[in-house]
Amino acid sequence: MRSWLLGIAAAGLLAVGVIGWPSRSSEAADVKDPMIVHNVYFSLKDASPQAKEKLVAACKKYLTKHPGEVYFAAGTLAEDFRRDVNDRDFDVSLHIVFENKKAHDAYQEAPRHQQFIDENKDNWRKVRVFDSVVRP
Repeated sequence: MRSWLLGIAAAGLLAVGVIGWPSRSSEAADVKDPMIVHNVYFSLKDASPQAKEKLVAACKKYLTKHPGEVYFAAGTLAEDFRRDVNDRDFDVSLHIVFENKKAHDAYQEAPRHQQFIDENKDNWRKVRVFDSVVRP
């Protein structure tokens, strides 16, 4: 399990590395105010391709462009990956990097985030949230 979690964290960091980290004025800023990686894995009651794409579209509609959002991605399970370490108990994943905890906390209370939950929660069988503190 630990190697799986490390793999998830590394994948998230590699994905963010593709677009680059936001510039910081000093090392002290990184220690004082680290970024937050918010990864959410949704298992759906109706896991049809249409239901998966509907949730991905809702993520894009409601969960993008929040203040302090550095990176956003949403997608479906990579069906071709079936190694023993691959956790396959999800249908849709959401990945957001926030510039700091304050931005993450504001997002949690944002009306668009709440609307996303209200409109989509009836099809959620299970939701797992992995929040990480990261520094470039």
